[in-house]
Amino acid sequence: MAPGSSKQRSAIVTGGGSGIGAATAKRLVADGFAVTLSGRTKDKLDAVASEIGSAGEVLTVTADVAKPEACRDLVNAHVERFGGLDVLVNNAGVAVGGRVDNVDDDAWANVMRVNVDGVFYMTRAAVPSLERDGGGAIINVSSVSGLGGDWGMSPYNASKGAVSNFTRAIALDLPSRGIRVNAVAPSFTRTDMTKRMQRNDALMTKFQDRIPMGRGAEPEEVADVIAFLAGHDARFVNGVILPVDGGLSASSGQPNFFN
Repeated sequence: MAPGSSKQRSAIVTGGGSGIGAATAKRLVADGFAVTLSGRTKDKLDAVASEIGSAGEVLTVTADVAKPEACRDLVNAHVERFGGLDVLVNNAGVAVGGRVDNVDDDAWANVMRVNVDGVFYMTRAAVPSLERDGGGAIINVSSVSGLGGDWGMSPYNASKGAVSNFTRAIALDLPSRGIRVNAVAPSFTRTDMTKRMQRNDALMTKFQDRIPMGRGAEPEEVADVIAFLAGHDARFVNGVILPVDGGLSASSGQPNFFN
């Protein structure tokens, strides 16, 4: 909430059923936001809402961000409940790997639908409400994989590269309407998406050896940065792709994920 404002701020967090999305919702509620949690699995959303409990106002909406009508309905449900919209966190995403000659059409299409189309559809649906409510912030969850390449991860890299450049582009278009746009670019984070990596000790050792801080991130550490970008302290931050990677992007090489 900006200094001098008495109105409760509100946010939509996609992919809110686990990992970075769940941690972000909890942090925003702690900061005084009313939050709509969205995802494709109702039980997961309800579990996160239950964990938040009486700490703040939470609405759960089951939605598939790859469908434009679902994104419109999600924004409408949020505005109807909370009276406006101040922050959109585009966190929903899937990880699809494989070498370019063995990635099938469905896998490629799925990662693009969720990771790229979903960010576009949610942003397009949210902009009128963000502007009408006096402006606000959009934070996209990209990845260090959107800043450089990884072995065996061309679909995911392509999708996160698109998210990063989409962020830069709309950060030029939307400030005149009072809307700031930024992204976070985490490296390995301990979430459901990375469970397969976490079970591979040799891979984890190789990965962590490339991170100057010697470990991956916890979801809460990424959520804290998202909360900063959503808040008043970041009021002059726009168009940034902010690595949350323990120094990986400053090191000499990218991690070799799945070879």
